[in-house]
Amino acid sequence: MPTILGRLAAWSRRRALRVLLGSLVIAALAAGLAVRGLGIDTNVGRLFPPSLSWMRRQAAYGRAFPQFRDLLVAAVSARTPEAANATASALARALAADHHDFRTVLRPDSSPYFECAGLLLLSKPELSRLLGRIIAAQPFLGQLVADPSSRGLFSALSLLAMGAARGQPVPASFRPALDQFHRTLAAAAAGHPAPLSWQRLLGGRIADLGGPFRFVLVRPVLQPGALAPGAAATAALMRAAHALPFVKSGQARVRVTGDIALNDQEFATAARGALWGLAGSLALILLWLTLALRSWRLILPVAASLLLGLVLTTGFATLAVGRLNVISVAFAILFVGLAVDFGIQIAVRLRGHLANAPDLDAALTATYAEAGPQVLLAAVTIAAGFLAFTPTSFRGVSELGLIAGGGMIIAFACTMLFLPACLGLCRPRAAAMEAGFAGAARLDRALARGRGGVMAGALALAVLGLAVLPRLAFDSNPLHTRDPNTPAMRALTALMRAPQTNPFTIEILAPSLAAAKTLSGRLAALPEVAQVRNLASFLPTHQRAKLAMIGDAWQILAPTLTADAADAPVQAGDIRLAIANVRRQILAALPHLAPGDPLRAIDADLARLAHAPDATLLAANAALTRFLPGELARLRAALSTGPVSAKDLPASLARDWLLPAGAARIEVVPRAAMDQPGELAAFVTAVRAIAPAATGPAVTTWFSARTIVGAFRAAAINALLAIAMMLLLFLRRARHAALVLACLVLSSLVTVLGLVALAVPLNYANVIALPLLLGVGVSFNVYFVMNWRLGARAFLASPTARAILYSALTTASAFGALAFAAQPGMASLGRVLLLSLGATLLVTFLVLPAVLGGLAPPGREN
Repeated sequence: MPTILGRLAAWSRRRALRVLLGSLVIAALAAGLAVRGLGIDTNVGRLFPPSLSWMRRQAAYGRAFPQFRDLLVAAVSARTPEAANATASALARALAADHHDFRTVLRPDSSPYFECAGLLLLSKPELSRLLGRIIAAQPFLGQLVADPSSRGLFSALSLLAMGAARGQPVPASFRPALDQFHRTLAAAAAGHPAPLSWQRLLGGRIADLGGPFRFVLVRPVLQPGALAPGAAATAALMRAAHALPFVKSGQARVRVTGDIALNDQEFATAARGALWGLAGSLALILLWLTLALRSWRLILPVAASLLLGLVLTTGFATLAVGRLNVISVAFAILFVGLAVDFGIQIAVRLRGHLANAPDLDAALTATYAEAGPQVLLAAVTIAAGFLAFTPTSFRGVSELGLIAGGGMIIAFACTMLFLPACLGLCRPRAAAMEAGFAGAARLDRALARGRGGVMAGALALAVLGLAVLPRLAFDSNPLHTRDPNTPAMRALTALMRAPQTNPFTIEILAPSLAAAKTLSGRLAALPEVAQVRNLASFLPTHQRAKLAMIGDAWQILAPTLTADAADAPVQAGDIRLAIANVRRQILAALPHLAPGDPLRAIDADLARLAHAPDATLLAANAALTRFLPGELARLRAALSTGPVSAKDLPASLARDWLLPAGAARIEVVPRAAMDQPGELAAFVTAVRAIAPAATGPAVTTWFSARTIVGAFRAAAINALLAIAMMLLLFLRRARHAALVLACLVLSSLVTVLGLVALAVPLNYANVIALPLLLGVGVSFNVYFVMNWRLGARAFLASPTARAILYSALTTASAFGALAFAAQPGMASLGRVLLLSLGATLLVTFLVLPAVLGGLAPPGREN
């Protein structure tokens, strides 16, 4: 093998121009192929093969309810529920008119059915409190129905003040409403009018039972093949949102999330990080090449060989997989960080041979005869480690393994064929400088003398690594690997803070609505479950008792709520007269008002408004009464409701919960926020114990974690076995192969020790580092073991040590670029790779030389 590789390098050197031109032609073909044929797949759902049982269940659920797939979710929040509803409705109308960007638009939380049956859907205690609150406000309501303006409101306040002047204290139940009046009046007087929420004023906490968000669900027109297929639709949605009045005034906010937005923005972050990381790592690699090789005649061929290998690997990726995913897009950084080692090994050793024999042909042949087999073994073992990913059930990583494994073979081919031709054209010269580290000879001797202590320390580290291995944590929340600063992730985080909109739900298909009711009852009893919903959840219970309560309230309130309203619009002068009147009544009541009575604060607000311009008065009137007519109309409709049944349910609502064949959907909401380790597993395990066929975000997330962990466990075992086979095949001695494998195991345990000590959990993204460690670490250890087989006794002072050190620095540059990526998943991968690289160097430069220094070379073994 050494002779063959030496002759191959000499052959390439003699035909340098033809090899160079042929390489350029092949590179151009590969680049053209990649430009035209390499696609991007941002759908993280396709990272797993559809044959997995949990993927089949999720796909079946998606086919049954296609309206929940490929959505952009616009979450609207506002200072008041009315502003949120108005903004969501206006947004839905605007998007429905845009057929270029949107297929369907739906408002799931807005329906005339809920306006009419809303009171019946409350529990009896909630309904009783609400009706009592409304009846207590009847004097207010009478004035407001007759005159739905600030003039009518001030007349109602005059009645309260008159009662207080007669010694009748303001009812405690009125204080929240009066406080809201005070805040609205104070803001208007200060020039910042904000609409008053009559829903909260009349309903109290019941107004916020649905949570702070209103939703618009949109199926966008996607751009197939684009880096961000839904980006144009997302931008159109946000343009429409920014044109809405409440959004422009800052009183409402529209956030966009959903799978499409999350995937688009996540891939954009990953691709941007990979691009900048690649550029940064290339710059640092050039720096380390300069320090390691000190001559452009060596640097240029190594850099050109690396660039050629990257282009060819990209072309190979086009043929092998066709589309990159959010994980395999990192192949370029990994290739640069690992493949540069081959060129450095050749160039550093060539410089040493040139110092002894200035003839380039002879030095090149000798270099490849010496280093070629070592580079071949390193390339094959690294490739084997990567290719061990391909049989796993995690498609994202299996494709990365295929691309990177093929890339290592391509890098070896470039090192054997293209690099000698470039070296022949650049004609490096002998330099009067050391090829290795002469000063490290003392360290070699010290390690040989202290061999026992070094081995004892290594054993202690191994034992500690094994001891803390059970404490190595795995973060199963995939959201923690996403960039939290993307708009879609910020929106999702806001939704998670509200228990009504927790995204980690579980979906179940029951054979019928009756079965769904029975199963829902069992699920609701679980301590991990906060709420269970099915179609029956939208049908009121105890209707007879509730209707009686509502009927009694309507008898009391009907004369008030059905009175005729004033037709003439209110003018600024009318408001000033009303302010003067209510202030006279409050002045008369002041001796009877406590120091903190809200009527005192309202009087101060009215005093400022009394001298304000007309425009300010009219703005205050609009703020106080903007939502009043709509709320009065909703109140009349709700109080005049009758019994409802399944036939009254809207067809759109029924489609979301019931299939034509009769199967009924159940949605299970977790009690926990799902942001702590173990909460997701506990929730999914408890629900699946009752409903094994469950699916939904929580279940797919849980199974994804299990699939990924299992895939990497299999990848690590496969990689270790493949590397062991390659070592036995090339080294032909079990003892020598065992030396390399022992170093790999020790490096892995030291890495585990570092992860636990630094409290760095494994996650979906960085778990790839552990199998990668096997491929990275084997090359460094192979070089020293093969030198020892050739009779070397000084390891740290050798050119090989110099090459390993600068190879490690270049690899660290690539991994470091990942560590500083904006995407947390990429960054965590980079940090774990750096930690594992440090553990590998510790073993390679301290433990392995000490062990080899105490062993006789193979030729003198007994």
